[in-house]
Amino acid sequence: MLGKTVKVKIDRPIGSCHPQYTTLRYTLNYGYIEGVWSGDGEELDAYVLGVDRPISEFVGRVIAILHRLDDNEDKLVVAPHGASFTREEVISATEFVEKYFHTEMEMEE
Repeated sequence: MLGKTVKVKIDRPIGSCHPQYTTLRYTLNYGYIEGVWSGDGEELDAYVLGVDRPISEFVGRVIAILHRLDDNEDKLVVAPHGASFTREEVISATEFVEKYFHTEMEMEE
């Protein structure tokens, strides 16, 4: 999936709270790729970097994959075409959720 263009349907826009853990507020737009299935039987989730306002859909490029070693699903990191982020920027941006998991990141070099 790295480098591919995907369409993310946003179901948790920036500023929204997690439906179960209401103290967890999303600092990124977060959603899923329709029709692409993850290890948990749900559609593949994605963080959207580089957009600082709530949105409902986003088309961009997969710049990283977060492999959760203690969970059964991966997360994509999607950014606008032409935007670049360092490994540290991706880790920092997704840490609000990923700090609860043991995660390894795969990123284009």
